[in-house]
Amino acid sequence: MIDLKIDPRLKSQRFRQAREEDWRRLERLIGKVEKGGVADLSDEDILAAPVLYRSALSALSVARATSLDRGLIDYLETLCARAYFFVYGSRETLRGQLAGFFRQAWPEAVRGLWRETLASFALMAAGALIAAWLVSHESDWYYAFMPKAMAGGRDPAASTQALRDTLFSGGKDGLSFFATFLFTHNAQIAILAFALGFALCLPTAALVLYNGATLGAFFTLFASRGLGVEAGGWLLIHGVTELFAVILSGAAGLRIGWAVAFPGEARRLDAIAQAGRQAATVMGGVVVMLFLAGLLEGFGRQLITLTPARYAVAAATAVMWGAYFYGSHFVGTRGARHDG
Repeated sequence: MIDLKIDPRLKSQRFRQAREEDWRRLERLIGKVEKGGVADLSDEDILAAPVLYRSALSALSVARATSLDRGLIDYLETLCARAYFFVYGSRETLRGQLAGFFRQAWPEAVRGLWRETLASFALMAAGALIAAWLVSHESDWYYAFMPKAMAGGRDPAASTQALRDTLFSGGKDGLSFFATFLFTHNAQIAILAFALGFALCLPTAALVLYNGATLGAFFTLFASRGLGVEAGGWLLIHGVTELFAVILSGAAGLRIGWAVAFPGEARRLDAIAQAGRQAATVMGGVVVMLFLAGLLEGFGRQLITLTPARYAVAAATAVMWGAYFYGSHFVGTRGARHDG
């Protein structure tokens, strides 16, 4: 250990000469990590790094206390700052961090919100069923959930053939504008459902409910003309991913709102902070889901015009997300039961 009781009159040159070898060694270790990563270090180097870092901090403290020359102090400050990130900072590369997020952090966060996910799904389903019942009994209810400007002629006044043509136009003049509206609408709902979760869950619940109502009204219109199967394929080819993203966003908002209202034994701020970290992880993945949904909407649905093929893509995405988020967990639980 370095003796901190150094004569204040010690000159900078003697001070540097007594410790410079350790500083140079610390510099070499940091340089290796910055160029090639921790894997380039030996076990001896890894054990020595914290000791050298503390030694450099002690030297910096002495240099400041004894008013040594400014150049030496600047050098030690820079060295200690670099060493801090080496010793205590993340040693994973960006690629490794992204791999960890998609491999573990995101699916674990989603599984941790399974109750909120079920509640969010129930709210969306309830909104769809309520709107479907209202529109099926009185078609004017359609405009309460779908403004005329956005419907763009795809409303109860349109003929059955006109509605059918919009489902298979390949995006040239059919539902392309409406599809873009739906995607933008759902993305906005997803962001707001998460952002407004702190208000005791109420705005989040209302937004998810309304989103379901919009879809229920739209589907009921086409189903009333015998186009339910075709409309379902048109929606689900990208809707499985897009609507699941909205449901997860609602779940994240509900999680935060629940922590605000019922923090449990933890302090309210601590409960909110913990819920916020989990919800933010989920939302990081939701952005990816919305991006993929946009690709499916922009390319897949326009290129795939056969209804069975659209349902096949929808089923494939449902299986993919289910296996990704919950499959490994169920397999692991089942294996643990067998081992027991």
